[in-house]
Amino acid sequence: MKVENGCVVAPVPDGIDLKEEILRLKKEKNAIILAHYYTVGEIQDVADFVGDSLALAQIAERLDNDIIVMCGVHFMGETVKILCPDKKVLVPDLNAGCSLADSCPAPELEKFIKEHPGHTVVSYVNTSAAVKALTDIVVTSGNAMKVINSLPEDEKIIFGPDRNLGNYINAETGRDMVLWDGACHVHEKFSLEKILELKRQHPEAKVLVHPECPAPVRLVADKVGSTAVLLKWATESDADEFIVATESGILHEMKRKCPGKTFIPAPPEDSTCACNDCAYMKLNTMRKLYLTLLHEAPEVHVDESIIDRARRPITRMLSLS
Repeated sequence: MKVENGCVVAPVPDGIDLKEEILRLKKEKNAIILAHYYTVGEIQDVADFVGDSLALAQIAERLDNDIIVMCGVHFMGETVKILCPDKKVLVPDLNAGCSLADSCPAPELEKFIKEHPGHTVVSYVNTSAAVKALTDIVVTSGNAMKVINSLPEDEKIIFGPDRNLGNYINAETGRDMVLWDGACHVHEKFSLEKILELKRQHPEAKVLVHPECPAPVRLVADKVGSTAVLLKWATESDADEFIVATESGILHEMKRKCPGKTFIPAPPEDSTCACNDCAYMKLNTMRKLYLTLLHEAPEVHVDESIIDRARRPITRMLSLS
């Protein structure tokens, strides 16, 4: 066995039942699997917990398993390691990055902070451990509004890296936060025109939009919120049809919780595809998950000099959530 190009390279026996083997290995090794809503359905089905970044961070903090497998993207694995430094934290593919996290390199953010002295630094959880170490408070899309509202109205704030989420918070709260100019490649690509066309085809459908989407898309929403908020709203709504403008992986859980309702993925602007996928999230596969559990690799490592500094803003977030 070896780890090459970010994942385990090893043979998988022909005819193996991957689901059965994953469940066996999980029990044998006292491991637990966390999966983000944006991973493929079969990964979500074998996970012990499925959620958004906040829920998974809260779960990770109280786990007593020897091994934690984070099926999501790399910064999520880092977040788990920061909260659980004594645990072995694994990810199926180290190449599962994040365009939003990549848009905010730590050295550039450090320079940006120095150019804006006296500001509280609030960073979205979709960032590297090194960026979290430069941050005063970490937030998710689910709790960002609450955290910002907890700060004094006259407090100077740097918010990053997602400009769309930052603009949404500024508009909703009347704040004037200084925004880092980053964005998620998935949420940036939703087509307002195609959503309006879907709305014409399904006039009774409610439009659900993630706050990482640009303002024109948010303006046509019946509900703007994090994946967990959109899921809850759809579950409790009397409506039968929904147009969903976030990564299409969430539809698996929406359909599972609301089997009698119809969920229509909003399409991206520059494609003939009917849905908008995160290629990084889809790097998590059953084959890779099996090999990760079998060989306990690849493992997530975070420099000890960063862990303590990165944990403080996450702990502050969790206390406010």
